[in-house]
Amino acid sequence: MAGVWRWRRNPLRRATDRCEAWLALAAFLMLMLAVPAVGWLCGARTDAALQAAVRAQRADRHLTAAVVVRRVAGARYASDPEISGGSMRRTEVVARWHTPDGAARTARVTTASRNASPGARVRIWTDGQGAPALRPMDLPTAHTHAALAGFGAAMLSALLIECVRRLILRRMTWRRYQRLDRAWAAVGPDWGRTGTGSG
Repeated sequence: MAGVWRWRRNPLRRATDRCEAWLALAAFLMLMLAVPAVGWLCGARTDAALQAAVRAQRADRHLTAAVVVRRVAGARYASDPEISGGSMRRTEVVARWHTPDGAARTARVTTASRNASPGARVRIWTDGQGAPALRPMDLPTAHTHAALAGFGAAMLSALLIECVRRLILRRMTWRRYQRLDRAWAAVGPDWGRTGTGSG
C-alpha cells in the first residue's frame, strides 16, 4: 500500500493501475476487518450451541454404579474423545447395573476406573432410561471446538477474499491485453512504412 501511495501521481500510471490499487485496498480492509468479524461470529455461535449441548447432555446423562462382570477380550485402553486432550483413559468391560425402574441390565460399557477386574464396582454413564451413554462433553472441550471453528471460518473467509481479488485482477489484465491487441492491430499494419510518422 505504501508503494501504491507513492506512485499515485506518477505520469506513467495507467487507469487500470488505479483500479488495481482500489481493489488491493478493498481486499486489505476486508482482511483486516471482515475476516476477524466472521471468525468471532462463527466462534461465538458455535460456542453457544456447544454449551447448550453440554447442558442438555449433563441433564440427560448420569453416573450409575455398576459391577464388572468381566473384561472384554482383546479390548484396549482408549482415550476419551469428549475430554480436552483425551487425557482420561478408559477401558471396555461387561458390567451389570440397575435402571431407574429397578430392572437389571448387563451390557458392554467403558469405564475410567483403574480397577476393572471382575466384581469391582465402577461408575458408568447412562441416560434417563438406564441405557449406556457416552460421557457428556466438558466445557473446555466445547470452548476448544468453538475456537477451532472460528479460526477455520476466518481462514476460509480470507481465502475467499484472496480468490475473488485474484479473479477480478485476472479479468482486468485480460481486458487490458485485449485493448492493447486492438490498438496494435490498428497501428501495426503501418509500422515502419515511409511517411507514416514512425520515423
